[in-house]
Amino acid sequence: MRDGRTEGDATHDAIREPTGDAIHDVIVVGSGAGAMTGALMAAADGLDTVVLERTALLGGTSAYSGAACWLPGTQVQERAGLGDSTDAARTYLRALVGDTGPDRREAFLRHAPELVARLESDPAVEFEWRAFPDYVAAPGRMDAGRSFVPRDLPQEELGDLLPLVRPAVDRDRAGQGHPDGPLTAGRALIGRLLLAATRTGNTTVRTGHRVIGLVTEHGRVTGVEAETPQGTVTVRARRGVLLAAGGFEGDDALRTEHGVPGAAAWTMAPPGATTGDLLRAAVRIGAATDLLDEAWWCPGTERPDGSAAFTLGLRGGIVVDAAGRRFANESLPYDRMGRALATAQAPAHLIFDSREGGGLPAITVPPADPEEHLASGVWVKADTLPELAERIGVPAGALTDTVARFDGHAATGTDPDHHRGEDPYDRFFADTRNAPGPNPCLVPLDRPPYYAARLVLADLGTKGGLRTDVHARVLDGAGDPIPGLYAAGNTSASFTGRVYPGPGVPIGTGMVFASLAVRDMTSPGALPASGITSGATGGARSTVTAPPARD
Repeated sequence: MRDGRTEGDATHDAIREPTGDAIHDVIVVGSGAGAMTGALMAAADGLDTVVLERTALLGGTSAYSGAACWLPGTQVQERAGLGDSTDAARTYLRALVGDTGPDRREAFLRHAPELVARLESDPAVEFEWRAFPDYVAAPGRMDAGRSFVPRDLPQEELGDLLPLVRPAVDRDRAGQGHPDGPLTAGRALIGRLLLAATRTGNTTVRTGHRVIGLVTEHGRVTGVEAETPQGTVTVRARRGVLLAAGGFEGDDALRTEHGVPGAAAWTMAPPGATTGDLLRAAVRIGAATDLLDEAWWCPGTERPDGSAAFTLGLRGGIVVDAAGRRFANESLPYDRMGRALATAQAPAHLIFDSREGGGLPAITVPPADPEEHLASGVWVKADTLPELAERIGVPAGALTDTVARFDGHAATGTDPDHHRGEDPYDRFFADTRNAPGPNPCLVPLDRPPYYAARLVLADLGTKGGLRTDVHARVLDGAGDPIPGLYAAGNTSASFTGRVYPGPGVPIGTGMVFASLAVRDMTSPGALPASGITSGATGGARSTVTAPPARD
């Protein structure tokens, strides 16, 4: 994969904005983890590859993420001595998903170890295991977790590619660039994949390209139409087009049409990045869809500007509905808590006391400024529980009774109502320093003043989309592949159905099926019999689009 280059070689000849119509071997639409994996695999195979990104920055929601990669049975878990295996993951997935989509499940399990070995053969790509439990108690589960993350990436290794990588969510929403220090988590994953892809010499990156249509010739997809600041251009592909630019979580009209609860304002995707253009374009040429009412759910703490912060890992507090009652185990994995939130009587609030000095006893992405949230009214504060209940519009007696009952559970260490603290995932985030009782997940609310933070149903992206097969080929209504068209990540319908098995499943599955798409593009049977000439350009050096530098 190193293409004969050393780590010190320049990654590209120039940073410039390619414009106008063009032809490449492979078109990759999107720039998240799945898209960049597909681009790297194609470029490493010697194919002239172009990445088309709608926005000015690469990475999408992947860049905001913790970059957990749920890829079972690989050399990363082996190095960590976990005892994970493909068979254990198969048992786990069967227990959760059943026999729905067994062919895609098996394709994922077979290819994951091979993909990781190939990625790590490039010096730019390094992973390490980090504890994070699988989400569901089922056979084959890894209580310590089987997902892994990229190693931190020093900024100097990226050089002038750095401004292309989307910053962390809090800085990105504030219009700021990267802080000093290495790139971590999702930024490190995108940076490493970008670095490896550009070092092949076969990668072109075009930002500011909004793909709005697919070009077909004799029933085969041969390119895309994209809106750019310079006008509409046609980009053509000799081998295939991979759609991997997220779902439609950022489009309220599509959410309403397909019954996806929540709102575009509450999704964790970058603003304006995921409006369903690819879904619409593929459906226009006959593509089939599935799971369009689904998303990767999470609780969201409402922010002063009306957006939401991904909220997980509660260390204390309780969540109540509009009746002032608990309705779920607040320590559930975020997708399952999101599903509980979707059926609860709205609005819901996280109730907490002053045990952490007025700070939220949870992780929020982006972080929450208590004073700012209190000033805006999305958080409220009161000296007593009846006063707090009045301020958030719930029955005072119900809230007082709920807290008293929960405090009793904290004293005994058991939660007969919702079983909080009984699962390894619950205890993963517990802070024993703030838990005086026997169960660190049950922390009493006994230190006034009290607070209430408004919760909304947020998401990490929709998980329904184009139907695909084991090669990531997009299928039509009859179940036949549409020649030349592939999809991965949230542009496709997840084979995990309505279940979120563990941390990094969206990223891991996106990476695997993007790689499988490229493998199919390079197989003899996938090449067009006539028309567009196949073959790589050979000696082309990589070019990238650089956005204006940000502070």
